Amino acid sequence: MATSDGRDYFQRTRLFWMVTLSVALIYFACTVFAPDVVPFELLGPFGTFSKNLAYNHPDLLYKGWWLTCAIHLSEALVALKLCSNKGIKDMSTRCLWFIQTFLFGFASLHLLIKYDPERSKQD
Repeated sequence: MATSDGRDYFQRTRLFWMVTLSVALIYFACTVFAPDVVPFELLGPFGTFSKNLAYNHPDLLYKGWWLTCAIHLSEALVALKLCSNKGIKDMSTRCLWFIQTFLFGFASLHLLIKYDPERSKQD
């Protein structure tokens, strides 16, 4: 997918992180916004803990949800800046990095941080 000049470099996050973070964020969202649909009893001690937070400290979970969104948005904006710094000029590729980093956070961002355009030019 990456050309020799690195203008459209994109690397997809590993499936493990995509599934793990998707399940975690969906669980978190359901715990915050629809705790009645979460089967807490089936989750053992973690379910008991989550149920306690959902029903006794909903404001804490709500603030944590928005903090999580803010952190992911910040990481996505950093990804855009890194794209610019690393010479990734293609707008669709930059959008892919933004969306992937917003959804999967550091699991995506570290791939962009590792990318060294100077090294790939030598290959």
